[in-house]
Amino acid sequence: MKTKKHVGLAIFLLIFFSIIYIILAAKPLNKEYSFTPVWKISTANPVISNNASKHKSYFHLGQTLGYFDEDGNISLYQTFPSKVSISDSYFATYNSEAQNTDFYNADGSKAGTIQASGFPYFSDNLIYVFLPGGCSFSKCSETGSILWTFEGTFPITAFVAKEKYTAVGLSNGSIKVLNNENGSTEIDFAPGGSDYPVILGIDISDDGQYIASISGHNQQRFVLSHREENQQKIIYHRFFDHDTPYRTIVHFSKDGKRIFYNYYHGLGIYNLETKAERTLELKDKLLSIQETDDLTVLLGKDKNNYTVSIIDNTDTMEGSFSFTADSAFIHAAKNNIYLGKNNSISKIAITRE
Repeated sequence: MKTKKHVGLAIFLLIFFSIIYIILAAKPLNKEYSFTPVWKISTANPVISNNASKHKSYFHLGQTLGYFDEDGNISLYQTFPSKVSISDSYFATYNSEAQNTDFYNADGSKAGTIQASGFPYFSDNLIYVFLPGGCSFSKCSETGSILWTFEGTFPITAFVAKEKYTAVGLSNGSIKVLNNENGSTEIDFAPGGSDYPVILGIDISDDGQYIASISGHNQQRFVLSHREENQQKIIYHRFFDHDTPYRTIVHFSKDGKRIFYNYYHGLGIYNLETKAERTLELKDKLLSIQETDDLTVLLGKDKNNYTVSIIDNTDTMEGSFSFTADSAFIHAAKNNIYLGKNNSISKIAITRE
């Protein structure tokens, strides 16, 4: 009788602890990102359809340019023989002897004339012209008149424009931050630390408090500095084992919490809140960083091979895919990716399931 009771108790305890284990150990499956094609349009002899209420994004593929909306309608399409500068707000075509260059709104109407000799540059709705010699530039009004001019003596090797500030990196290793209202220099800073100083990549936070850069040869490094009154204090830096021999990308995230930077065969991600850094392998040269609501999208290139990489908000590489093309671009908005290659543009919706 006692044996039967012990066996019954053992079975009961086995079942009881099995149930408890299942309850405690059970975890929901991790959700995975899904990429669903929405539409694909051709940029070769497209049908022009304009919806004035839709936001327009620009495209530049080979020797063609134009604008399209989220529904796949191309509202403007042009070919050009030489060079182009384009943003979601403006575009201009020009040649190596550019002077008094006309520029246009996204709908094709003339916006103004840049009243100087040099190469136009548009960053969203900001207008600049890089002056002959490569050491100076001017900021322009919405009609192209000169508002102020930065006159340098060393070649400009890195440049970024934000709403309130313009930051420029020079071949002598110095960084200057200019107030967009009047062009006055608010910061003059040299990261240093290398045998051959040169600024190869730069970005500045929207509020102008942080400057991030990649600089130098023979001990190239990433430097993050913070403004304290009118001085920059280095708060983090990292030397690299190998130098990058070309200009590279440094990028503050839209929320201002993370800094992405491309170095030789890698991507660094520094978190301003946690003061932690993560590095990911990235063999291609990085061309562009875009952000959806939840993801960071990278476009890299090695010869004619392009790679799109996806990083989530935990700085984890979620996946990548590659393709061959003569030219390509990537835009991101909400939870969609817009991928252009050769003579087509595709919209890809991102969901998590």
